Amino acid sequence: MPPEETMLTTNKSKDTKKNKTIMIVAGEASGDMHGADLVMEMLRIDPSLIFYGMGGNKMQEAGVKLLVHASETAVVGLTEVISKFGTLFRIIRRVKKSLDEMKPQLVILIDYPDFNLNFIATAAKKRNIKIFYYISPQVWAWRKSRITKIKRLVDKMAVILPFEVDTYASKGFAVDYVGHPLLDLVKPAYCKQESQELFNLDESKTTIGLLPGSRLSEVVKLLPEMLKAAEILTKKMPNVQFILPLANTLDKKIVDDIISGFCINVKVISGQTYEAIYCCDLAIVASGTATLETALLRVPMIIIYKISALTYFIGKFIVHVNNIGLANIIAEKTVVPELIQEDACGNRIASEAIDILTNAERKQEMIKELAAIRSKLGDPGAARKTARLAYDML
Repeated sequence: MPPEETMLTTNKSKDTKKNKTIMIVAGEASGDMHGADLVMEMLRIDPSLIFYGMGGNKMQEAGVKLLVHASETAVVGLTEVISKFGTLFRIIRRVKKSLDEMKPQLVILIDYPDFNLNFIATAAKKRNIKIFYYISPQVWAWRKSRITKIKRLVDKMAVILPFEVDTYASKGFAVDYVGHPLLDLVKPAYCKQESQELFNLDESKTTIGLLPGSRLSEVVKLLPEMLKAAEILTKKMPNVQFILPLANTLDKKIVDDIISGFCINVKVISGQTYEAIYCCDLAIVASGTATLETALLRVPMIIIYKISALTYFIGKFIVHVNNIGLANIIAEKTVVPELIQEDACGNRIASEAIDILTNAERKQEMIKELAAIRSKLGDPGAARKTARLAYDML
């Protein structure tokens, strides 16, 4: 039994009699970040609250006692899930067991829909535990029929994209729109020049950011292609340098080992993601939350993504969106290029990068369109608004 689980089991009778206990579950780096902010806001309302569950380093630092670290569940696509089924089954069993041992008054689920809806929400509902869902599954993109299941299981939903309200309303489920949490978070501590000095970058060189994702499976597929592109760019545009903001769910040694297989120098930065992105003249970004973070910093980018052939084949029939990148989805048009599957290769990435960096008009238009995305995301204060909604359920 993990030490955290032993501690929770030992202390449960003492803590749960006095304080309100909340289980919170996030399975990815972005969920960990938003979960941490939500926990801190709820603790401002009531410092006696007890949080436990599944998340990453940020949630742990915010005061969540972790049963499971989110890095254990980080998978993408059908085939990847199958390969880790044994691990996932043990995690599901452990989290379900805690519902009986800790008897939380509320379960907070953050994104990560297949895990959260199919296993955790179902188990909590059977035990008559209230369920609060923060950051909706992307039902507007695929499997809209899930709204019926969500309506049956979830007591209250807080959404972060304005058009999601109408999507749920069309199925008779009222949800609360709280604005996007990144509006409060994407604020570099330093200006571009100060950040360049902080990371010892050459101001006279063009800085290109490499953001290969927060899951190991993403990094293994995408980082080698980014590095191939970097080698090409170094030959064709000698005055370039590369920086890689490392997701806190990744082991730096694994990333360093991949980089060591290429003839390219990449500065790997831990813990200062927004400052690192802000340094960049262009970023090559794995599809996901990072595309929106990069957009809010108004840094031109290329979005890339690659999954298993089987997952992609199935996805073509069930996903109904024109774009995969959050930045483009919110803009409701293709503001930045997207390279998917076989197009997410070194040659194509390098070609697109050169065109953006050498075409001043295209680059400025992209920056202008990225600036307009912020205005579509509502007002700041998402975590504070969400904390009040969740606390009121207690």
